[in-house]
Amino acid sequence: MTLELARYSERPELWEESGEVSAEVWPEYNLHGDVLNPNFGRIFDAFPGFQFVLHDDGQVVAEGHSAPCPWDGTAEGLRDGIDDMLIAALDAASPPAALCALAAEIRPAHQGRGLANRVLDAMAELGRQAGLAHLIAPVRPSWKERYPLAPIERYVQWTRDDGQPFDPWIRIHVRRGGRIVKPVPRSMHITGTVADWEAWTGMAFPADGDYVFPRGLATVAIDRERDLGDYWEPNVWIVHEL
Repeated sequence: MTLELARYSERPELWEESGEVSAEVWPEYNLHGDVLNPNFGRIFDAFPGFQFVLHDDGQVVAEGHSAPCPWDGTAEGLRDGIDDMLIAALDAASPPAALCALAAEIRPAHQGRGLANRVLDAMAELGRQAGLAHLIAPVRPSWKERYPLAPIERYVQWTRDDGQPFDPWIRIHVRRGGRIVKPVPRSMHITGTVADWEAWTGMAFPADGDYVFPRGLATVAIDRERDLGDYWEPNVWIVHEL
């Protein structure tokens, strides 16, 4: 398989499958972010050269989404995660200082083949070509769903016997020279009715309370009187020098 990179600005027709790729990669609840979903489509008009696919003769294997954004170089300047940084990038009044990785989507049939590094390589090169000094990533830890009750502040400190990060996706970033800057317990907000959450998770929520649910990185708070399910997805900010 020979993969080629194509930016949205060059081959927009390759994004006809974009919704299918997202549905294959993410759990259903992750497709309903309060901030992310209404605003994500704006990046294709605002930053078409920073959205790309890896494809094999037109067959999309992976997608990468990123946005030039303001950043003052401090941990505080990374804001409270992906929701905040997406809006900051879209509404920025000053020149960008970093490239923010928004999503790396590899179709399940092609996972485990080292494509995560290919996607990150491509993002880093786009950042360098744009004259940006950093690639910043609000990383969604891939094994956090196994430990939804562990605070992200504790989870990010876990290591293997060899001293490397416990989480595979964090480990890929660190092996590339990424620096863990801070965990963010409230990065992506997702709310819906109780019926929404039951449909998204395939679970019943018969009473008020905090629930663990399939593929959730944290718990969802169910309030039946208000007909509300409230979830905050945690992330980990990792910074790469370009």
